Amino acid sequence: MLKTADKKPLIAWRRHTKAIVLALLIPVAYLAAINRMQPLPWAIAALLTATFITGMLWPRWLVGQLSVTRTGPSRASEGDTIRFHVEVRNHGWMPRFMVELFDCLPFAGAASGSTEQSQAMQAKTTLGMIAYVPGRGMKSFDASVACEKRGFYRLGPVSLASSFPLGLSEASQERNDGVQTLTIYPSVFPITALPLNGARSQIHRGAYLLPEGAGTAEFSGLREYRRGDSPRHIHWPTTARLNELMMKEFEPLASASLCLALDMNQDANVGSGRHATFEYAVRIAASIAGFTCTSGIPTRLAGQGKTTLALAAGTGEHHYQTMLDQLAVVDADGDASYATVLDGLALDCQPGETVVVFLSESTSHAAETLQALALLRSRGANLFVVSFDRSSFAAGTARVRKPVELTAALQEFGSFQVLVGRNDDLVQLFNP
Repeated sequence: MLKTADKKPLIAWRRHTKAIVLALLIPVAYLAAINRMQPLPWAIAALLTATFITGMLWPRWLVGQLSVTRTGPSRASEGDTIRFHVEVRNHGWMPRFMVELFDCLPFAGAASGSTEQSQAMQAKTTLGMIAYVPGRGMKSFDASVACEKRGFYRLGPVSLASSFPLGLSEASQERNDGVQTLTIYPSVFPITALPLNGARSQIHRGAYLLPEGAGTAEFSGLREYRRGDSPRHIHWPTTARLNELMMKEFEPLASASLCLALDMNQDANVGSGRHATFEYAVRIAASIAGFTCTSGIPTRLAGQGKTTLALAAGTGEHHYQTMLDQLAVVDADGDASYATVLDGLALDCQPGETVVVFLSESTSHAAETLQALALLRSRGANLFVVSFDRSSFAAGTARVRKPVELTAALQEFGSFQVLVGRNDDLVQLFNP
């Protein structure tokens, strides 16, 4: 795995110290040679001079005619380890030795927090070292790096550096060949089912079979019993005739539709790095979208930050990829209240549509948010509420099992609720 070059300033300081000491010794040696008028002091002074000139100029000659190309994937997911292929070419006739390669990889070390992420974006990451590059030849190697945090990153430039042979000075040059951008998508977890209701406007448009009671359905045929089927759907006449449990199968008339409404207000985001409420919300939204898009459930995105997040409803792999592209780069950088976003959704929501709400704001906004949720319910929307325990994200500790402030009011709306805390197992929470 790659490491950020944190010790490079210290090494540079030691290198400068050696160069300064040697530069001071040279005039001392010449003064001693002039005073003694003997060949040995002159030889020592000349040797020190040659050593200083060689140590200062040779590194520049080593990297002068080298080029580097870094190739690798342009897309990845959080938690993946990607591999870059690095090629160093020598355009000169003489061989080159001991060349170190550094790269600007902002996503390396970006998972811990905002301050650390800013430092990581400016730091250089060591790709590796080439001990020998033949004249007019090429050397290559592979470097692995972990994708720690979602986002769209500009990579490079790659730096070639050498202080060979004496370590008195370091010469470097920057190259910008190869992969220049990398999109890291949020990590997703599997979801097997969601408590969705039918939307009258989506009659016969969904491929997802809604659970019992989710909407109007019509009889479509018989099939064999499967584990977990409700006994109320057993077709007893056929069961008695075939001596085998046969189930009535229904086709939903009202198919589900979904809206993922992110709270992109910067004051609502609690925690740091990947362990922030907004990062959890993005991961949950991406996972829900993966389930709904592959199940034929029309799904759309909404949110208001510095840029508006407004993706129309759609299904299928292409639509899911478009959603991932947007979720990879969204940020909690807005100042619009969540109630404002929900009020806007209430104006164009479809009766029966399920709105996934992410509550992470402070209690000071509870009244206006409840009013916006009540407006959504009055327009016929169903609520799927994901509430975040702010205290666990702020303190960096496990969640304390206690109800959130809006729980009682949300129950009156008939909403389905999931309470999420720092380090909770999201797979278990969303697949009870």
